[in-house]
Amino acid sequence: MADTDALAPREEDHDPHFEPVIKLTEQVETKTHEEDEDALFKMRAKLFRFIPETSEWKERGTGDVRLLQHKETKKVRLVMRRDKTLKVCANHAISADIKLQPNIGSDRSWVYKVAADYSENPPTAETLAIRFANAENAQQFKDEFEKAREINAGLAGPTEKAEETEVKEEPAKEEEPAPAAAEETKTEEPVKAE
Repeated sequence: MADTDALAPREEDHDPHFEPVIKLTEQVETKTHEEDEDALFKMRAKLFRFIPETSEWKERGTGDVRLLQHKETKKVRLVMRRDKTLKVCANHAISADIKLQPNIGSDRSWVYKVAADYSENPPTAETLAIRFANAENAQQFKDEFEKAREINAGLAGPTEKAEETEVKEEPAKEEEPAPAAAEETKTEEPVKAE
């Protein structure tokens, strides 16, 4: 009778197998445009952006912040992607005018302004704050950020100085003819009056 008990579990081999409707055989290659760059620094952080209209900080994303140096040009940029979705939440060059300032009330975050952040289209000027797990990580980020700034300043330094000297020379040349042109007009006006 124990063999015919209705409540007893049945020992049947039940192994359902379903064939896929569509077979995916083609591999799609995705490019992140980071293939030509080496990671100088990588650490988990949370990024915020300041909204001046409402005077509040909005979270932009949590993920790994990386300092990437291009293999050919040697320029360094900051890239941060969100966890899971891998959407870019920060992408900007580290220029000499970016200054990391400590966030008020926190020793583990930094605030800085960026002239053009390319994480959204079109690029916009942003005030960003980046927060790390502890003060040691924040200090390590600052040290690496400063090194990256020096690298980019060294790359851009000679060209910027050359442009500054060209700009200084050009206005001097333009200013000299300007008074002469003014004198010519003054001399021409009395001639027309006579």
